[in-house]
Amino acid sequence: MSRILCVGEALIDVVTRPGGATSEHVGGSLLNVANGIARLGHRSSICSWWGRDAHGELIAAAIASTGAEVEPGTDSAATTSVAQATVDAEGRATYTFDLTWDLPGVRDLAGVSHVHTGSIGATLEPGGAKVVDLMTRLRETATISYDPNVRPAIMHSPEAVLGRVEEMVALSDVVKASDEDIEWLYPGVPVETALRRWVDSGPALAVCTRGPLGAYAVLHTSRDHLVVPQNTVTLADTVGAGDSFMAGLVSGLTDAGLLGGPVQRERLAAASWPELATALHRAVVTSSITVSHAGAYAPSLAEVRAVVADDPYLA
Repeated sequence: MSRILCVGEALIDVVTRPGGATSEHVGGSLLNVANGIARLGHRSSICSWWGRDAHGELIAAAIASTGAEVEPGTDSAATTSVAQATVDAEGRATYTFDLTWDLPGVRDLAGVSHVHTGSIGATLEPGGAKVVDLMTRLRETATISYDPNVRPAIMHSPEAVLGRVEEMVALSDVVKASDEDIEWLYPGVPVETALRRWVDSGPALAVCTRGPLGAYAVLHTSRDHLVVPQNTVTLADTVGAGDSFMAGLVSGLTDAGLLGGPVQRERLAAASWPELATALHRAVVTSSITVSHAGAYAPSLAEVRAVVADDPYLA
C-alpha cells in the first residue's frame, strides 16, 4: 500500500489560555498533518526529530493512536522540542519555541506516493536543507505539497526565509498558506497576486485559508479563482486549524486521483475547478471540525462526512 510521508517538526505545545490555565498537547505542524491524514483513512508516516524522553513518548503514543507511522531515526534528538502557545480571548494562538531541528535519513522511500512538508522543518537548519534535498529526490516518483506555515519567532524576517519558501513552492504541486502567512511574506501584496505568482512558478494549485471567511484557491490552468466558504461552528481555538485543512486537502486530492505520483501530477496539472471542488470542500469541513475542539483535534472521515451528509460536493 502506498503511503503519504510528512516531513517536519513534531513537538509539545504548552498552551496558556486566558486566565492563565495551562495544558500540554502533542503538536507540530507536520505531526498534525500526518495524524490528520491517517484519521481520514490514508496510510501516512512522519519523519521528524524528537528525543527519547517523556515528551517524546507522548508524541509517539499520540501518533500510534491515529494509526500513523514513524520513520526510523525520528527519535534521535537529544531532547524533544517545546512550543509555548498563548491563546487570546478570541481563540487565536501565538507561539514561542524552544526547539532544535534536524532530519534523520529516510531509509525506505519505496511506496511513498505523496510527500508533504513545510513550516519550521523546511526553513530551520540544519534540517531545512536536508528537507529540500529529500523533496528534490522524491519529486521523481511522488507528488509534493507544501505549507510555509510562517512562525515569525523562528523565521525572524521575510528576507531570512523567502528564498527557501519560494524554492519549496517551485518544487511543489500544491501549496497552501494562510492570509497571515502571505501578508508576512509579502507585505502589502494582495493574496490573489501572491497565489498567482506561486502557480506561475510551478504548482498546479495554490490555496489561501482565511479563517472564518473560508478559503481562496488559484489554479494554474485558469485565470479565475474559487472561493470556498467556511462552515459556521462554535470556536474553541484555532490550534492546528491550518494543518487540519492541509490534511483534508491532501486526503481529498488523493481520493480524487490528483495526488500520488507522476501520473497524478499530470492529472492535477490539467484539472479544472469541478474536479477540485470535493477536495477543497473536504479541507474546509475538516478544518471547521478542528476549530470546534480544543487543541489540534484530528477528525475522522466519518465525522467529516457526517457534517455534510447531504452535500454532493463531499466525497
